[in-house]
Amino acid sequence: QVQLVESGGGLVQAGASLSLSCAASGRTFSDYRMGWFRQAPGKEREFVAAISWSGGRTYYADSVKGRFTISRDNAKNTVYLQMNSLRPEDTAVYYCAAVGRYYSGSASEGRAYPYWGQGTQVTVSS
Repeated sequence: QVQLVESGGGLVQAGASLSLSCAASGRTFSDYRMGWFRQAPGKEREFVAAISWSGGRTYYADSVKGRFTISRDNAKNTVYLQMNSLRPEDTAVYYCAAVGRYYSGSASEGRAYPYWGQGTQVTVSS
């Protein structure tokens, strides 16, 4: 199993930037494809971004493309989400998740990810 702990959330104004981190422990980090998801109050969880085990491939939801960047450092067992030009509609609890590196299904399918962090709150004020 792999344990995931997110950090870096907070309260910012619209247009600001924020960087989230997710530290993994318990297993070899490069054994996993990593994803970021979010859930706003009263809404279903939605896919934000994902990255392959090597970092060579990235995937983004249309709503964040061009504003958010996912990256990973396998030496530090950490995946990052750099969020720029934040909007009030980005307000949500952000979760990182892990799935095996050979997973070949859709990166945006949350149900495919067996490991999840506890989440970190991001609030963007207008």
